[in-house]
Amino acid sequence: MPPDSQNGFQIEATAGPARLGKLFLPHGVVETPIFMPVGTLATVKGISQDLLEDLGAQIILGNTYHLYLRPGVETVRQMGGLHGFMSWPHPILTDSGGFQVFSLNELRKVKEEGVTFRSHLDGSSHFFSPESSIEAQIGLGADIIMAFDECTEHPADHRRTYDSMELTLRWAARSKKYFEEHKHEVPWKASVEGQKLTGEGACRYMTPPGATQSLFGIVQGGMDFAMRRQSAERTIEIGFPGYAIGGLSVGEPRELTREVVEATVQHLPADKPRYLMGVGTPEEIVQYAAMGIDMMDCVLPTRAARHGLLFTSEGKVSIKQTRYSKDESPLDPNCPCKVCQRYSRAYLRHLYAANEVLAQVLNTIHNLSYYLGLMAGVRAKFRRDA
Repeated sequence: MPPDSQNGFQIEATAGPARLGKLFLPHGVVETPIFMPVGTLATVKGISQDLLEDLGAQIILGNTYHLYLRPGVETVRQMGGLHGFMSWPHPILTDSGGFQVFSLNELRKVKEEGVTFRSHLDGSSHFFSPESSIEAQIGLGADIIMAFDECTEHPADHRRTYDSMELTLRWAARSKKYFEEHKHEVPWKASVEGQKLTGEGACRYMTPPGATQSLFGIVQGGMDFAMRRQSAERTIEIGFPGYAIGGLSVGEPRELTREVVEATVQHLPADKPRYLMGVGTPEEIVQYAAMGIDMMDCVLPTRAARHGLLFTSEGKVSIKQTRYSKDESPLDPNCPCKVCQRYSRAYLRHLYAANEVLAQVLNTIHNLSYYLGLMAGVRAKFRRDA
């Protein structure tokens, strides 16, 4: 265990570029490489927290932009941060809102100071800066928070990519400065050694005395390998306990995504966690873990589930298709999840065709079980190969 067991990263074994590690956070230990389910609005769509625990989810994500708009940071802060608000006593990561503001396109205006944008909910005007993003993330109280960055669109010319990278670097320095000055304001309730807390399972959301959040930096640089290297080196100079590769899944070909990741990861510190943001398919997350990526997230398993697309050991299944209407076999005969152990393809197809809410729930349980099980298998393989 690292000297600071509340915030640290330990590599336990390597298998080529791949790493098997542990990420020590105030609300628990995360085994890496890890896939992190996305819980944009303090909920992973279609599944409750107890089921996430049953599936073995170690850490989930929240989104600062969406939570800032609804229910509001102060509401979450008053309830002890996201852990207390959503009754999740395990690690949480929040992104800075940069990607969501980027996706607003015509509803935003970027300046040196920050970004003015209009809410997608009611059109009201708001402003995000590195300082206000970090302030919001401190209030939300996630274990890992992200520096505020600008996501570069694709395609983008050399000047646009360079200017965006430089802005992200300046914003990274401002994010770190504000965090260092205000990190003590995190709304966690500290546990007291030897004291038994009572009432509504209060102790489930306590943190060790002196525990702090971890602020990760984000590497940008578009699809330009040289700029990616420059962004990585200069972000490392600012100094963060972890580093993310951002600005991907913005419309570029999937092969180009892989090439950018491969070109960037080699410039990230070997002793710090590496987080690839917003990627990818089952095949991709296995591939990226083998490249030395430690953390990944993607909305694909939950979003696909809501549209009837299910991932199995035998390939993708579009459960909406008529050919499954009388199929008595399980969705995936090799899957141990509760859905595959209990229900037939015919029943799952019926639920989807009937637009039953249970269809989204069961589909989500299976897809997340598949993704999380895939990563558990990857960790087991790395352990054997080390």
